[in-house]
Amino acid sequence: MPVAKVTDIAFGRLQAPDLDQAEEFLLDFGMVRAARTADTLYMRGTDPAAYLHVTHLGPAKFIGMAYYASSADELDRLSKLDGASGVEDIDAPGGGKRVRLRDPHGFQIEVVHGIAPSDPLPVRHAVLNTGAEKYRRVGEFMRVAPGPSQVKRIGHGVIATTDLKKTLGWYRETLGFLCSDDVWAGTPDNVVSSFNRCDRGDDYVDHHAFFTMTGPEAGLNHFSFEVRDIDDVMVGHEYLRGKDKYRHMWGIGRHRLGSQVYDYWCDPWGRVHEHWTDSDVLNASTPPGSAQAGVGTFAQWGESMPARFQTYAVK
Repeated sequence: MPVAKVTDIAFGRLQAPDLDQAEEFLLDFGMVRAARTADTLYMRGTDPAAYLHVTHLGPAKFIGMAYYASSADELDRLSKLDGASGVEDIDAPGGGKRVRLRDPHGFQIEVVHGIAPSDPLPVRHAVLNTGAEKYRRVGEFMRVAPGPSQVKRIGHGVIATTDLKKTLGWYRETLGFLCSDDVWAGTPDNVVSSFNRCDRGDDYVDHHAFFTMTGPEAGLNHFSFEVRDIDDVMVGHEYLRGKDKYRHMWGIGRHRLGSQVYDYWCDPWGRVHEHWTDSDVLNASTPPGSAQAGVGTFAQWGESMPARFQTYAVK
């Protein structure tokens, strides 16, 4: 049995040498400032989570990720693991409690509970005339306003690892992740990457909250954020492209494993942030899948994964 069964990813934690520059990118990406101090920036989406992205002032660095505990009792159990912190108060918007852990590569993994939600923010709504529902928007025009995407929530985090078996074992045994799809090369026993979801029993969850892949060095591959629909992915793409200052990493396309429509962009220090919409959702009864690595493994349509992203990692 795992020590805990986390219910979702909560936020990512980074470090950057310029908080003004970090905030500018995240606003352009479609987030909203939740709070800012002299040395820490908290950004949120339109969903009620108090924040979903934390940036500390300092040399550019990937610090770690946080996940929601299903109960306060889970924090107590996790605090007894070797190297774990005690149960700590969170000094951030919404308060709450946490336990800090270290994964096999030393990245900080926080498990949090009791963070008070904020009020949701207004979201642009689009009514689509599609398929058998051709007359849902009668006598009205579709006019998509230009501007940033509207990020709803954080969906998953991805790390590259130099020891997939050890890393995957730690996340599954400590946080209770279930395999959604393993990807193999050569033979099925040579797993090179793995998509993992939260175990919430009969409740349906995103295809993956955690993905890890083999690479020459360990680090953050990307953080991923859900937006409303495909129009919002496209609007955000055009807005970021029009800024002519951010590196585009991959997209637009539709994933095969997970099915999300995706678009990936780098912040000023090379940390990749993904917009996505329309994930597959599974529950604990869905059996694990297996796929062979190769052309078409990660994209049903759109750009195939570029070579520069296949083992991308920033520390």
